[in-house]
This record gives sequence, C-alpha cells and structure tokens, in this order.
Amino acid sequence: MSKILIIEDEVAIADLEKDYLELSDFKVDICNTGDEGLKTALAGDYDLIILDLMLPGMDGFDLLARVRERPACARVPAVFLTAKDEPFDRVSGLALGADDYLAKPFLPQELV
Repeated sequence: MSKILIIEDEVAIADLEKDYLELSDFKVDICNTGDEGLKTALAGDYDLIILDLMLPGMDGFDLLARVRERPACARVPAVFLTAKDEPFDRVSGLALGADDYLAKPFLPQELV
C-alpha cells in the first residue's frame, strides 16, 4: 500500500483528499502546518507528498525546497494542490522540483 502525506491547513480539504485517496487503497497522513509537515516528511517514508502553498509556519515553496535538500527525500514525488494558480506560481513550484501542480478547486478523481 502506498503511503501519502497531505500537508494542508484547511481541514475540510485535507479530509476530502484523504477520504478519496483511502477509498483508492492509499494510506494517508495529514499535517496542517508547514513546520509539522516538514518534520513529518523528513521523518517518514512516504511515496508521495501533496502540499498546499499557503501554510502557517512555512509556505509550501520553502517546505519543498527543504525536503529536496535531503537525499533520502529528494526523489519522493510531490504535488502542489493550491488556490494559487498564477503562471508564476505554477512555474516556481515545478522549478523547485514538484512533479505536478493542481489548482483549487479540483476534482477529487483528478487527484487520485
């Protein structure tokens, strides 16, 4: 079973993502702040990280950059799922090493 970390400050959105992913047989953990997400991502053995850009404590750009600095985490796929959908944000996220970038609102099926 693949293990996914969701880093999302909006609890209702995180729960929706988790529900759909668990229905597709993924194991899912949730963190609601950037600092907690970074700590969990670096300590865990995840197959995918889904993260928001606008997080309390540390934004998603900084979080992903710090995750990518660690050799053990550098190859873990990461997807931004965020309300920031300007071209600059998309390009910046992908340039930092995100594997995909989805804008809110999103279709849960698209995420899965």
